[in-house]
Amino acid sequence: MHILLNRPQKPGFIVSFFSSSIIAIMSSKQFLRLGTVPAQPLPSRSSLSRLFGVYRRQCPAIPSRSTSRIPSFHLKSNEANYTSGIPMPVYLEGSEKGLDTKATSLKVLRGRLEELGFDMHDCSPGQYNNLLCPMCKGGHASEKSLSLSISSEGGFAMWQCFRGKCGWSGTTKAFANNKRSFENSNAIRKAKETRKLSVDSLQLQPLCDELISYFSSRSITAETIRRNGIMQRKHMNQVFIAFPYYRMGELVSCKYRSVEKKFWQEADTERIFYGLDDIEGQSDIIIVEGEMDKLAMEEAGFRNCVSVPDGAPAKVSSKDVPPEDQDLKYQFLWNCKDYLKQASRIILATDGDGPGQALAEELARRLGRERCWRVKWPKKNADSHFKDANEVLIYMGPGVLRDVVENAELYPIRGLFRFSDYSEEIDAYYYQTGSYEFGVHTGWRALKDLYNVVPGELTIVTGVPNSGKSEWIDALLCNINEQFQWKFALCSMENKVQEHARKLLEKHIKKPFFKSRYGESAERMSREEFEQGKKWLDDTFYLIRCENDSLPSIKWVLGLAKAAVLRHGVRGLVIDPYNELDHQRPSNQTETEYVSHMLTAVKRFAQFHSCHVWFVAHPRQLQNWCGSPPNLYDISGSAHFINKCDNGIVVHRNRDAREGPMDQVQICVRKVRNKVAGTIGDAFLSYDRVTGQYLDLIEESKIL
Repeated sequence: MHILLNRPQKPGFIVSFFSSSIIAIMSSKQFLRLGTVPAQPLPSRSSLSRLFGVYRRQCPAIPSRSTSRIPSFHLKSNEANYTSGIPMPVYLEGSEKGLDTKATSLKVLRGRLEELGFDMHDCSPGQYNNLLCPMCKGGHASEKSLSLSISSEGGFAMWQCFRGKCGWSGTTKAFANNKRSFENSNAIRKAKETRKLSVDSLQLQPLCDELISYFSSRSITAETIRRNGIMQRKHMNQVFIAFPYYRMGELVSCKYRSVEKKFWQEADTERIFYGLDDIEGQSDIIIVEGEMDKLAMEEAGFRNCVSVPDGAPAKVSSKDVPPEDQDLKYQFLWNCKDYLKQASRIILATDGDGPGQALAEELARRLGRERCWRVKWPKKNADSHFKDANEVLIYMGPGVLRDVVENAELYPIRGLFRFSDYSEEIDAYYYQTGSYEFGVHTGWRALKDLYNVVPGELTIVTGVPNSGKSEWIDALLCNINEQFQWKFALCSMENKVQEHARKLLEKHIKKPFFKSRYGESAERMSREEFEQGKKWLDDTFYLIRCENDSLPSIKWVLGLAKAAVLRHGVRGLVIDPYNELDHQRPSNQTETEYVSHMLTAVKRFAQFHSCHVWFVAHPRQLQNWCGSPPNLYDISGSAHFINKCDNGIVVHRNRDAREGPMDQVQICVRKVRNKVAGTIGDAFLSYDRVTGQYLDLIEESKIL
C-alpha cells in the first residue's frame, strides 16, 4: 500500500516513493495518480512485519528506507483516486475463510471510522477517497480536503486533512488490540537518522533542453542554473527539477519540483536554507520563500540570498517562540545560526500574500526585528501587487527587482517609530487640511484666545463647591454641538438623570424647563420644543451610569466610553467628579502613584480615540479661604492632576456683591500645554439663572 495525498502547496508534508527512495512531498490541492503496478511476488509474513514496523516512524504502512520488496510506481496525470501497489497479507483467492475475514475486518473498520465522523457511503478499499474532514468540516468553503485510504483487505485505514489550519491525520485498524493512532501533521518531527546523499545516489542528471527553456521563460539564465548546481531527476517518462541543498560544499538535502509547481523533498535529511553557502561571512542577507525567488535575486545581482526549505505557515502563531530544541518547524534557522549571527541586516523578501507575511513575522520574531528589513513588492495593477521576486523579475526586469531590494523598509517594531511614519499627519497639520488643528471654539468670545477644545487632550476642571463647574461644562458641550455637531459620553455621578436632562434642555432651547420659582416671568419651553429637545438629547449624549449601588471604576468608565466612541462616534467624554469613582488601590501603592496611573490611562484613551476628556476634580478643604479662586495644586489627591493634564481650568463664581455682579463667573485658564490651542489667562462670563446659559459680558450687555 502506498501513500500519495493531495495537499495545499505551502504548508506541510506528505510521503511518496521516488524509485527506491522515500521523498517528502509538498503538492498542490490537485491529486496525483500512481499507475497500477504489475503483479509482484508476495513478501513473507516476517518481512511484512518488519516493513510495517519501520513504517510507523513516518507514516503507517510505508517503509522509511529502501527495500527491494517495494515495487516502483509510475507518476501519471492528476486524478482523484489511486490504486494500491503494495501487497498486503491476504488469504488465497477463493478461500471462504479469507472472504469472510475480509468482510468482517471491513465491517469493523467502517464502524470505527464512522465513530470518528467519516462519511463511509462511497468509500471503497484499495483506493484513496476524498472526503469532508470531520474535524474542520472543510472550513468556510466546506472543502473536501481529507484523503482517506483503506487497505485492500479492509483491515487498516489512514487519513490526512490537507487544510493548512487543520492538518488532522491518523490511522486505525480493524483489530490489532483495537488501538488507534492519531497525530497532528502540523507537528514536524525530527528524523531519527540523517541520510547521506550524493549526486550519484540520487541519480541526478544535467538539465535537459526542455527544462533549460522553462528556466529561461522564468528569466533565469543558464549561468545562474550552473552556479547553483540545479539538475534533474528522471522517473519513468517524467523529468523533475532537482534543487540540491549544500552546506560547505556537501550535499545535505534535495528538493524536487515539477513544471506544474508540485514539490517533493528527500526524507530523513537535515533541513537547512537553500543556497546556504552563499551567505557565509555576509553582513547583509536576503531571505526568500522559494528556490525560484533565490535564483531571481541572483539575476538582480544579489548572491547573498537564501530560501526557506518548507514554504510558509498559514498564519502567525499566537504562542511565544519555543526553545531552540523544541522549535521544530524552524529548525533550519537554528541549524544555520552560525551563518546568521554575523549578519547585521537581514532583508525579508517573502511572498506578499498572507502566508508569506506570516513567514516574515515568524522569521523576524526569531532573528530579531531590530536587524530585519522587509521589501514592499511593486503594484502589478490598480488592484494588486506582484507576489514575489521571480514575478517582479519576469514582468519588470532585474533593475526593478534590484531597486525593490535596495529600498527595503525597516521591519516595524511595535512602539518604535520615526517621524516619517507620521508624515501624512504632519503634512495635514501644517497645511491645515485635517480637522480641528487649532481645536474647536468654545462659543464664547472671551475664551477664544485662551482655551480651545482639541481632540485627544485632557482638561481638568476644578473649583470650590457650588461654583458651577458641571453647569459650565454642560454649556460648553451645548455650544460645541451647536457649532460642530459633536456627540458626547457623560459619566456624571452627582446628577440625577431627569435633572441633568433639564439643565441640558434649558441651555439648548434657551427657555426654562419650569415656569415656577427660578423661571420667573420667562416663557416656558413648549411641549413641541420639549419633544424636539428630547430627540436632540438622544442624538447627542450617551450616559455612562452604574445600574446598582456600586461605585464605577475608571477602567469600567473608559471601557464604556470606548464602546461609545466606536459605536456612536462620540468626540468628548465628561467624568464628573473624580471623588465619585471607585478608587480601591493595592496596599503597596500610594494615592499619588494611583492618581498618576489613572490619569495616564485617561490620557491614552483620549489620544488613541481622538476624544477630548473633561475630568472634574474637587479641591481639598481650604482652611482660611478668603473667597479667591483656588489653585490647581489645591485639587484633592495629588499634584499629578496639574502635572498630567493638557489643560487646567478653574471655574469661580463671585460671592461678594462688593467685588462685582453676583451672576459673574470667572473662567481661570491656569494651564495650556499646547500653545496653538490657547494660553494662560482669565475670562469673565455671565450666568443666566433662568436658562442656565453662560454669556459673554458684551452679549449680556446687549441683551440688557
